[in-house]
Amino acid sequence: MTDMDETLNRILQLDGAVGACIVDSNTGLILGSQGGGSVDLDVAAAGNTAAMRAQRQTVAALELDETIEDMLVSMGRLYHLIRPVSGNDALFIYLVIDKEAGNLAMSRLELARLEKELRV
Repeated sequence: MTDMDETLNRILQLDGAVGACIVDSNTGLILGSQGGGSVDLDVAAAGNTAAMRAQRQTVAALELDETIEDMLVSMGRLYHLIRPVSGNDALFIYLVIDKEAGNLAMSRLELARLEKELRV
């Protein structure tokens, strides 16, 4: 098990990682963050909270017996990856990846591994 700061340090070691944060989806507030560059993580956390809530409502409305593994927003030069924390439904990890420097598949795999080790 790793704490938030250690988890965020490991996430930012991923190729192309620009910034990352752990967000409380009940409030939209960041519990911990690192990096960010030109991305305002506070604004992104609030917006991604709304997206996470909407996706969960959609899954419930469709009566799917599924859980969200991750959500991806692909933009011109950045990937925005949102991953719920499996041990705590209220939390998610938000990661910004530079498309040219990062590897989306490896980032998704590593983020999945790291979120399972996260202790909050």
